[in-house]
Amino acid sequence: MELNLIQKISVFALPVIFAITLHEAAHGYAALRFGDRTAEMEGRITLNPLKHIDLVGTLIVPAAILILSKLSGGAGILFGWAKPVPVNFGNLRRPRQDMLWVAAAGPGANLLMALIWAGMIKVALAMPGSAFAMPLALMGAAGVFINAILMVLNLIPLPPLDGGRIAVSLLPPRLAYGLARVEPYGLFILIGLMFLGVLGLIMWPLIRALIHLAAILFGIEPIALLALIQMVLN
Repeated sequence: MELNLIQKISVFALPVIFAITLHEAAHGYAALRFGDRTAEMEGRITLNPLKHIDLVGTLIVPAAILILSKLSGGAGILFGWAKPVPVNFGNLRRPRQDMLWVAAAGPGANLLMALIWAGMIKVALAMPGSAFAMPLALMGAAGVFINAILMVLNLIPLPPLDGGRIAVSLLPPRLAYGLARVEPYGLFILIGLMFLGVLGLIMWPLIRALIHLAAILFGIEPIALLALIQMVLN
């Protein structure tokens, strides 16, 4: 079964929107728990995707990647971004230590969503013959895939990614300061790693491991989940 472009975008739409927006909302909620009300005061601690959607990062870039991968016959790393949730780390009760939990909340939300979408696949597999089974399974596969990518990508220890902030929180002060100074150049470094092929070499083994974990936890054959993911990417 090969999906046409409209079907492919339809399958990815909800998983991409919620993967990105809930990631950001989780940052705001964690910041509130640790003493910073900035996101709350700006109305950003919400599950309403409209509050987090960035026209370019949440809609245009993921759609363009899907279109280009469809036209080229390949599969790239699907990614995007939302409007960053404002966090004033100086307002946290223990700024350096609490930064770790605020940063980790986003990838943690992606892990939770990957597992929820895997659960959706399990439900779909339990109702063979239903008209909803295959669409639900494909959307679940897209959800596992995009959340695995976002979790792994954001845990790379490079500021301004979440992994970079986690590393700054854990490293000795001198090393942490040095790493924090990389932040203005982090995006350019990331793009460079992507063009050199290094980013893929780092990410794909971890993405596959997370996909296998999600499959095993819900009693799904990993090869079956990978086949569904391949179906939504082709």
